[in-house]
Amino acid sequence: MERARPAPDQHPHFWSTPHVKRPAWPTRLPIDPYILALLGTVGIAALLPARGTGADIASGGATAAVALLFFLYGARLSTREAVDGLRNWRLHLTVVAATFALFPLLGLAAKGLVPYVLTPALYSGFLFLTLVPSTVQSSIAFTSIARGNVPAAICAGSFSSLIGIFLTPVLAAFLIGGQAGFSADSLVKIVLQLLVPFLAGQLLRRWVGPFIARHKKLLGFVDRGSILLVVYSAFSLGMVEGIWSQVTPLRLLALLGVEAVLLAVMLTVTWFGAKRLGFDRGDRIAIQFAGSKKSLAGGLPMASVLFGAHASLAVLPLMLFHQMQLMVCAVIAKRRSRDPEALDRDGLAGPDVPAGPDLNQAPPGAAARIVVGTATHSG
Repeated sequence: MERARPAPDQHPHFWSTPHVKRPAWPTRLPIDPYILALLGTVGIAALLPARGTGADIASGGATAAVALLFFLYGARLSTREAVDGLRNWRLHLTVVAATFALFPLLGLAAKGLVPYVLTPALYSGFLFLTLVPSTVQSSIAFTSIARGNVPAAICAGSFSSLIGIFLTPVLAAFLIGGQAGFSADSLVKIVLQLLVPFLAGQLLRRWVGPFIARHKKLLGFVDRGSILLVVYSAFSLGMVEGIWSQVTPLRLLALLGVEAVLLAVMLTVTWFGAKRLGFDRGDRIAIQFAGSKKSLAGGLPMASVLFGAHASLAVLPLMLFHQMQLMVCAVIAKRRSRDPEALDRDGLAGPDVPAGPDLNQAPPGAAARIVVGTATHSG
Protein backbone atom coordinates (compact mmCIF):
# COMPACT_ATOMS: atom_id res chain seq x y z
CA MET A 1 0.00 0.00 0.00
CA GLU A 2 1.44 3.36 -1.04
CA ARG A 3 2.23 5.72 1.77
CA ALA A 4 0.48 9.05 1.75
CA ARG A 5 2.69 11.86 0.57
CA PRO A 6 3.30 14.46 3.28
CA ALA A 7 1.60 17.77 2.82
CA PRO A 8 3.78 20.44 1.24
CA ASP A 9 3.33 22.73 4.24
CA GLN A 10 4.83 20.00 6.49
CA HIS A 11 8.00 19.68 4.41
CA PRO A 12 8.30 22.89 2.43
CA HIS A 13 12.02 22.50 1.66
CA PHE A 14 11.40 19.01 0.23
CA TRP A 15 8.42 19.58 -2.00
CA SER A 16 8.81 23.23 -3.01
CA THR A 17 11.78 24.96 -4.58
CA PRO A 18 11.11 28.67 -3.98
CA HIS A 19 12.67 28.40 -0.51
CA VAL A 20 15.89 26.85 -1.85
CA LYS A 21 18.64 29.47 -1.86
CA ARG A 22 20.42 29.41 -5.19
CA PRO A 23 23.92 30.79 -5.67
CA ALA A 24 23.84 34.37 -6.92
CA TRP A 25 26.23 35.37 -9.66
CA PRO A 26 27.90 38.77 -9.30
CA THR A 27 26.27 41.46 -11.39
CA ARG A 28 29.55 43.27 -12.05
CA LEU A 29 33.20 42.30 -12.06
CA PRO A 30 35.23 43.40 -9.02
CA ILE A 31 38.01 44.44 -11.44
CA ASP A 32 37.60 47.07 -14.10
CA PRO A 33 37.15 45.32 -17.47
CA TYR A 34 39.72 47.62 -19.04
CA ILE A 35 42.38 46.33 -16.64
CA LEU A 36 41.46 42.81 -17.73
CA ALA A 37 41.70 43.96 -21.34
CA LEU A 38 45.20 45.31 -20.74
CA LEU A 39 46.30 42.08 -19.07
CA GLY A 40 44.70 40.08 -21.87
CA THR A 41 46.52 42.14 -24.48
CA VAL A 42 49.84 41.46 -22.74
CA GLY A 43 48.96 37.74 -22.66
CA ILE A 44 48.11 37.70 -26.37
CA ALA A 45 51.38 39.47 -27.14
CA ALA A 46 53.23 36.83 -25.10
CA LEU A 47 51.51 33.91 -26.86
CA LEU A 48 51.08 35.39 -30.34
CA PRO A 49 53.57 38.23 -30.79
CA ALA A 50 53.42 40.18 -34.01
CA ARG A 51 56.37 39.43 -36.27
CA GLY A 52 57.58 40.69 -39.62
CA THR A 53 54.79 42.21 -41.68
CA GLY A 54 52.33 41.68 -38.82
CA ALA A 55 54.52 43.76 -36.53
CA ASP A 56 54.64 46.56 -39.11
CA ILE A 57 50.83 46.50 -39.43
CA ALA A 58 50.35 46.51 -35.64
CA SER A 59 52.80 49.39 -35.23
CA GLY A 60 51.19 51.42 -38.01
CA GLY A 61 47.71 50.80 -36.60
CA ALA A 62 48.82 51.91 -33.14
CA THR A 63 50.38 55.08 -34.54
CA ALA A 64 47.24 55.93 -36.48
CA ALA A 65 44.99 55.27 -33.46
CA VAL A 66 47.03 57.52 -31.17
CA ALA A 67 47.04 60.27 -33.81
CA LEU A 68 43.23 60.00 -34.03
CA LEU A 69 43.01 60.19 -30.24
CA PHE A 70 44.94 63.46 -30.09
CA PHE A 71 42.92 64.81 -33.00
CA LEU A 72 39.77 64.23 -30.95
CA TYR A 73 41.41 65.89 -27.93
CA GLY A 74 42.09 68.98 -30.03
CA ALA A 75 38.58 69.01 -31.48
CA ARG A 76 37.04 68.78 -28.01
CA LEU A 77 38.92 71.65 -26.33
CA SER A 78 37.01 74.87 -27.09
CA THR A 79 38.78 78.16 -27.60
CA ARG A 80 36.80 79.68 -24.73
CA GLU A 81 37.99 76.95 -22.35
CA ALA A 82 41.58 77.50 -23.44
CA VAL A 83 41.35 81.27 -22.94
CA ASP A 84 39.67 80.88 -19.55
CA GLY A 85 42.33 78.40 -18.54
CA LEU A 86 45.17 80.69 -19.55
CA ARG A 87 43.93 83.28 -17.06
CA ASN A 88 44.61 80.81 -14.24
CA TRP A 89 48.32 80.71 -15.00
CA ARG A 90 49.33 80.06 -11.37
CA LEU A 91 47.37 76.80 -11.38
CA HIS A 92 48.91 75.61 -14.63
CA LEU A 93 52.39 76.57 -13.51
CA THR A 94 51.84 74.54 -10.33
CA VAL A 95 50.69 71.47 -12.30
CA VAL A 96 53.62 71.77 -14.71
CA ALA A 97 56.06 72.09 -11.78
CA ALA A 98 54.60 68.97 -10.14
CA THR A 99 54.60 66.99 -13.41
CA PHE A 100 57.97 67.94 -14.87
CA ALA A 101 60.01 68.99 -11.81
CA LEU A 102 58.87 67.24 -8.61
CA PHE A 103 58.10 63.92 -10.30
CA PRO A 104 61.54 63.71 -11.99
CA LEU A 105 63.29 64.67 -8.74
CA LEU A 106 61.58 61.78 -6.97
CA GLY A 107 62.52 59.54 -9.88
CA LEU A 108 66.16 60.53 -9.55
CA ALA A 109 66.01 59.91 -5.80
CA ALA A 110 64.91 56.32 -6.51
CA LYS A 111 68.32 55.72 -8.12
CA GLY A 112 69.49 54.57 -4.70
CA LEU A 113 67.18 51.55 -4.98
CA VAL A 114 69.28 50.10 -7.82
CA PRO A 115 70.18 47.22 -7.90
CA TYR A 116 68.80 46.12 -4.53
CA VAL A 117 65.12 46.83 -5.18
CA LEU A 118 64.90 47.77 -8.87
CA THR A 119 66.94 46.40 -11.74
CA PRO A 120 68.64 48.98 -14.00
CA ALA A 121 66.11 48.24 -16.77
CA LEU A 122 63.09 48.67 -14.46
CA TYR A 123 64.59 51.82 -13.00
CA SER A 124 64.92 53.31 -16.51
CA GLY A 125 61.21 52.63 -17.03
CA PHE A 126 60.40 54.06 -13.60
CA LEU A 127 62.39 57.21 -14.33
CA PHE A 128 60.68 57.54 -17.73
CA LEU A 129 57.33 57.28 -15.92
CA THR A 130 58.18 60.39 -13.90
CA LEU A 131 58.90 62.35 -17.10
CA VAL A 132 55.58 61.66 -18.87
CA PRO A 133 52.92 64.43 -19.05
CA SER A 134 49.71 64.43 -17.05
CA THR A 135 46.45 62.81 -18.09
CA VAL A 136 43.49 64.53 -19.71
CA GLN A 137 40.41 62.31 -19.46
CA SER A 138 40.81 60.84 -15.97
CA SER A 139 41.92 64.15 -14.43
CA ILE A 140 38.74 65.76 -15.74
CA ALA A 141 36.51 62.90 -14.60
CA PHE A 142 37.91 62.77 -11.06
CA THR A 143 37.81 66.57 -10.72
CA SER A 144 34.18 66.50 -11.81
CA ILE A 145 33.26 63.81 -9.28
CA ALA A 146 35.02 65.68 -6.46
CA ARG A 147 33.21 68.89 -7.49
CA GLY A 148 36.37 70.75 -8.36
CA ASN A 149 37.30 73.24 -11.06
CA VAL A 150 36.56 71.22 -14.20
CA PRO A 151 37.59 73.87 -16.79
CA ALA A 152 40.94 74.20 -15.01
CA ALA A 153 41.41 70.43 -15.13
CA ILE A 154 40.60 70.38 -18.85
CA CYS A 155 43.18 73.06 -19.62
CA ALA A 156 45.79 71.74 -17.17
CA GLY A 157 45.70 68.26 -18.70
CA SER A 158 45.75 69.60 -22.25
CA PHE A 159 48.59 72.06 -21.60
CA SER A 160 50.63 69.37 -19.84
CA SER A 161 50.19 67.03 -22.80
CA LEU A 162 51.30 69.70 -25.27
CA ILE A 163 54.33 70.72 -23.21
CA GLY A 164 55.24 67.08 -22.69
CA ILE A 165 55.52 66.48 -26.42
CA PHE A 166 58.71 68.56 -26.36
CA LEU A 167 59.79 68.37 -22.71
CA THR A 168 59.52 64.61 -22.09
CA PRO A 169 61.96 63.57 -24.87
CA VAL A 170 64.43 66.28 -23.80
CA LEU A 171 64.28 65.24 -20.14
CA ALA A 172 64.61 61.58 -21.15
CA ALA A 173 67.74 62.38 -23.14
CA PHE A 174 69.36 64.20 -20.21
CA LEU A 175 68.25 61.95 -17.34
CA ILE A 176 68.08 58.48 -18.91
CA GLY A 177 70.89 58.94 -21.38
CA GLY A 178 71.76 56.47 -24.10
CA GLN A 179 68.90 54.09 -23.30
CA ALA A 180 66.45 56.71 -24.59
CA GLY A 181 67.30 57.26 -28.23
CA PHE A 182 66.55 60.98 -28.39
CA SER A 183 67.31 62.72 -31.66
CA ALA A 184 65.85 65.34 -33.93
CA ASP A 185 64.22 62.53 -35.90
CA SER A 186 62.56 61.05 -32.81
CA LEU A 187 61.26 64.49 -31.79
CA VAL A 188 59.80 64.99 -35.27
CA LYS A 189 58.05 61.61 -35.04
CA ILE A 190 56.52 62.50 -31.68
CA VAL A 191 55.41 65.92 -32.92
CA LEU A 192 53.83 64.41 -36.04
CA GLN A 193 52.05 61.75 -34.02
CA LEU A 194 50.77 63.90 -31.15
CA LEU A 195 51.00 67.66 -31.73
CA VAL A 196 50.03 67.90 -35.40
CA PRO A 197 46.78 65.89 -34.95
CA PHE A 198 45.92 67.98 -31.88
CA LEU A 199 46.36 71.24 -33.82
CA ALA A 200 44.40 69.79 -36.74
CA GLY A 201 41.55 69.01 -34.33
CA GLN A 202 41.62 72.60 -33.09
CA LEU A 203 41.48 73.95 -36.65
CA LEU A 204 38.62 71.64 -37.65
CA ARG A 205 36.74 71.92 -34.35
CA ARG A 206 34.08 74.14 -35.91
CA TRP A 207 32.98 71.27 -38.14
CA VAL A 208 33.80 68.11 -36.17
CA GLY A 209 33.11 69.47 -32.66
CA PRO A 210 29.31 69.05 -32.84
CA PHE A 211 29.73 65.46 -34.07
CA ILE A 212 31.98 64.62 -31.11
CA ALA A 213 29.50 66.25 -28.73
CA ARG A 214 26.73 64.03 -30.11
CA HIS A 215 28.87 60.89 -29.84
CA LYS A 216 30.34 61.26 -26.37
CA LYS A 217 31.53 57.67 -26.11
CA LEU A 218 33.66 57.95 -29.23
CA LEU A 219 36.64 59.48 -27.42
CA GLY A 220 36.58 56.77 -24.77
CA PHE A 221 36.57 53.97 -27.35
CA VAL A 222 39.41 55.53 -29.33
CA ASP A 223 41.31 56.19 -26.09
CA ARG A 224 41.16 52.61 -24.88
CA GLY A 225 41.54 51.02 -28.29
CA SER A 226 44.66 53.03 -29.13
CA ILE A 227 46.32 52.05 -25.86
CA LEU A 228 45.58 48.37 -26.40
CA LEU A 229 47.13 48.55 -29.87
CA VAL A 230 50.26 50.30 -28.57
CA VAL A 231 50.58 47.81 -25.69
CA TYR A 232 50.28 44.86 -28.06
CA SER A 233 52.85 46.31 -30.45
CA ALA A 234 55.36 47.17 -27.70
CA PHE A 235 55.04 43.88 -25.83
CA SER A 236 55.20 41.87 -29.06
CA LEU A 237 58.50 43.55 -29.86
CA GLY A 238 59.72 42.75 -26.37
CA MET A 239 58.81 39.08 -26.75
CA VAL A 240 60.56 38.84 -30.11
CA GLU A 241 63.69 40.45 -28.63
CA GLY A 242 63.54 38.14 -25.58
CA ILE A 243 63.88 40.86 -22.93
CA TRP A 244 61.25 39.50 -20.51
CA SER A 245 63.75 37.14 -18.96
CA GLN A 246 65.06 40.19 -17.08
CA VAL A 247 61.92 40.52 -14.92
CA THR A 248 60.94 38.30 -11.97
CA PRO A 249 57.71 38.33 -9.91
CA LEU A 250 59.64 39.56 -6.87
CA ARG A 251 60.99 42.52 -8.84
CA LEU A 252 57.48 43.36 -10.03
CA LEU A 253 56.20 43.39 -6.44
CA ALA A 254 59.08 45.66 -5.46
CA LEU A 255 58.22 47.97 -8.37
CA LEU A 256 54.60 48.15 -7.22
CA GLY A 257 55.72 49.10 -3.72
CA VAL A 258 57.98 51.89 -5.00
CA GLU A 259 55.22 53.24 -7.22
CA ALA A 260 52.72 53.19 -4.33
CA VAL A 261 55.09 55.38 -2.32
CA LEU A 262 55.57 57.71 -5.31
CA LEU A 263 51.81 58.12 -5.78
CA ALA A 264 51.22 58.73 -2.06
CA VAL A 265 53.89 61.42 -1.96
CA MET A 266 52.55 63.22 -5.04
CA LEU A 267 48.92 63.13 -3.86
CA THR A 268 49.96 64.56 -0.49
CA VAL A 269 52.28 67.25 -1.85
CA THR A 270 49.88 68.48 -4.54
CA TRP A 271 46.97 68.78 -2.09
CA PHE A 272 48.71 70.43 0.85
CA GLY A 273 51.15 72.34 -1.34
CA ALA A 274 48.26 73.90 -3.29
CA LYS A 275 46.63 74.80 0.01
CA ARG A 276 49.79 76.55 1.20
CA LEU A 277 49.93 78.47 -2.08
CA GLY A 278 46.47 79.90 -1.40
CA PHE A 279 44.36 78.06 -3.98
CA ASP A 280 40.68 77.54 -3.21
CA ARG A 281 39.09 74.13 -2.90
CA GLY A 282 38.08 73.77 -6.57
CA ASP A 283 41.56 74.65 -7.80
CA ARG A 284 43.24 72.37 -5.21
CA ILE A 285 41.20 69.43 -6.51
CA ALA A 286 42.21 70.15 -10.10
CA ILE A 287 45.87 70.49 -9.06
CA GLN A 288 45.83 67.26 -7.08
CA PHE A 289 44.30 65.14 -9.83
CA ALA A 290 46.16 66.74 -12.75
CA GLY A 291 49.48 67.04 -10.92
CA SER A 292 49.66 63.50 -9.55
CA LYS A 293 48.88 61.51 -12.70
CA LYS A 294 50.80 60.25 -15.70
CA SER A 295 49.36 59.71 -19.16
CA LEU A 296 49.43 56.29 -20.77
CA ALA A 297 48.25 57.75 -24.08
CA GLY A 298 51.13 60.23 -24.16
CA GLY A 299 53.79 57.99 -22.64
CA LEU A 300 53.36 54.83 -24.73
CA PRO A 301 53.98 56.32 -28.19
CA MET A 302 56.93 58.32 -26.83
CA ALA A 303 58.44 55.18 -25.30
CA SER A 304 57.99 53.30 -28.57
CA VAL A 305 59.96 56.00 -30.39
CA LEU A 306 62.63 56.56 -27.72
CA PHE A 307 63.29 52.99 -26.53
CA GLY A 308 62.61 50.89 -29.63
CA ALA A 309 62.94 47.15 -28.85
CA HIS A 310 63.14 47.86 -25.11
CA ALA A 311 59.87 49.81 -25.06
CA SER A 312 57.94 47.00 -23.34
CA LEU A 313 60.13 47.13 -20.23
CA ALA A 314 60.16 50.91 -20.36
CA VAL A 315 56.35 51.18 -20.34
CA LEU A 316 55.72 48.44 -17.76
CA PRO A 317 56.16 50.83 -14.78
CA LEU A 318 53.89 53.36 -16.50
CA MET A 319 51.16 50.75 -17.07
CA LEU A 320 51.24 49.65 -13.44
CA PHE A 321 51.26 53.23 -12.14
CA HIS A 322 48.39 54.13 -14.46
CA GLN A 323 46.07 51.49 -13.00
CA MET A 324 47.15 52.27 -9.45
CA GLN A 325 46.47 55.99 -9.81
CA LEU A 326 42.97 55.34 -11.16
CA MET A 327 41.97 53.05 -8.30
CA VAL A 328 43.36 55.33 -5.59
CA CYS A 329 42.01 58.54 -7.11
CA ALA A 330 38.53 57.00 -7.47
CA VAL A 331 38.42 56.59 -3.68
CA ILE A 332 39.80 60.11 -3.09
CA ALA A 333 37.31 61.69 -5.51
CA LYS A 334 34.44 59.93 -3.74
CA ARG A 335 35.61 61.29 -0.37
CA ARG A 336 36.12 64.79 -1.76
CA SER A 337 32.54 64.84 -3.09
CA ARG A 338 31.30 64.39 0.48
CA ASP A 339 33.28 67.31 1.92
CA PRO A 340 31.11 70.03 3.49
CA GLU A 341 32.86 72.49 1.18
CA ALA A 342 31.48 70.57 -1.82
CA LEU A 343 28.10 72.19 -1.16
CA ASP A 344 29.64 75.59 -1.92
CA ARG A 345 28.53 76.62 -5.39
CA ASP A 346 32.01 77.96 -6.10
CA GLY A 347 33.31 74.43 -5.87
CA LEU A 348 30.76 72.83 -8.16
CA ALA A 349 31.74 71.73 -11.64
CA GLY A 350 30.53 73.99 -14.39
CA PRO A 351 28.42 73.05 -17.39
CA ASP A 352 31.42 72.18 -19.56
CA VAL A 353 31.75 68.66 -18.22
CA PRO A 354 33.62 66.35 -20.59
CA ALA A 355 32.16 63.53 -22.59
CA GLY A 356 30.80 60.73 -20.45
CA PRO A 357 28.14 60.18 -17.76
CA ASP A 358 26.79 63.16 -15.84
CA LEU A 359 28.95 62.66 -12.80
CA ASN A 360 27.77 65.76 -10.95
CA GLN A 361 24.19 64.52 -10.92
CA ALA A 362 25.06 61.08 -9.54
CA PRO A 363 25.18 60.40 -5.80
CA PRO A 364 28.69 60.06 -4.34
CA GLY A 365 28.59 56.28 -4.15
CA ALA A 366 27.36 55.92 -7.70
CA ALA A 367 29.93 58.42 -8.93
CA ALA A 368 32.75 56.33 -7.55
CA ARG A 369 31.37 53.23 -9.24
CA ILE A 370 31.03 55.13 -12.53
CA VAL A 371 34.58 56.44 -12.51
CA VAL A 372 36.21 53.07 -11.90
CA GLY A 373 34.51 51.77 -15.01
CA THR A 374 34.64 54.80 -17.27
CA ALA A 375 37.57 56.95 -16.21
CA THR A 376 40.16 54.34 -16.98
CA HIS A 377 41.19 56.61 -19.79
CA SER A 378 44.81 57.06 -20.47
CA GLY A 379 44.99 60.45 -22.04
